[in-house]
Amino acid sequence: MNVLDVNGLTVRAADGRALVSEVSFSVAAGGRLGLIGESGSGKSLTALAVMGLLPPGMTAAGSVVLEAPGLPRTEVIGAAERRLVELRGRAAAVIFQEPLTALDPLMRVGRQIAEPLRRRQGLRGAALRGAVGEALDQVRLPERAARAYPHEISGGQRQRVAVAMALACEPALLIADEPTTALDVTVQSEVLALLDTLVAERGMALLFVSHDLAVVAGTTDRIVVLKDGEAVESGSVEGIVNSPRHPYTRNLVTSARHLEDALERTIR
Repeated sequence: MNVLDVNGLTVRAADGRALVSEVSFSVAAGGRLGLIGESGSGKSLTALAVMGLLPPGMTAAGSVVLEAPGLPRTEVIGAAERRLVELRGRAAAVIFQEPLTALDPLMRVGRQIAEPLRRRQGLRGAALRGAVGEALDQVRLPERAARAYPHEISGGQRQRVAVAMALACEPALLIADEPTTALDVTVQSEVLALLDTLVAERGMALLFVSHDLAVVAGTTDRIVVLKDGEAVESGSVEGIVNSPRHPYTRNLVTSARHLEDALERTIR
């Protein structure tokens, strides 16, 4: 079963310009797909369109279908907001690039994690508090973090909170949109390892959005390469890295290898 089928997705700005053009891909249950491209390639807009969260003025055409156990197959494009609210969290959940802007600055971390647990699982009282503590433990945060406001914890800890919130409803598909870009290299590695473990333990599908080929190659099984809003190449990680066909993809691979070589020389 595919938890996500995207066919001919086109996203247009308010003036009619096509920002994403005829993009198609699918993610199977338990599968891992990477969307990679430079800034402005359309990868984040594609992720937002999957969730029905495009900014005001933008429109989507084509087809985006989400499916999850216990939920009917649903066409996202053109769906009523009421229907999309039912899908978000259960069929798909998203982790955004900068958690400081995604989290409510006026609400303690524990309450923010509690909200999806309360809405989706109907938990209350001691059961809800216990579930919040368990969610924090799963992302390697101490229980005292529940009492903190987002600005009182580090960037890596905020991203772990965002991961806990996204996983609270046990979605069939987790969308990670540049989840480690704002973090330093050490914290980035820790968050990526945590994501890998939690996604594997739950058997959920992953749509990983990034400009970093090395990160995508180490996190996903398949890759779709976007350039100027179009999918220029797709295939297995091994095929893309070892035998890139499109000139843009070859440049990505060459740049990633040069960076890896430079890092190895620095370490030595």
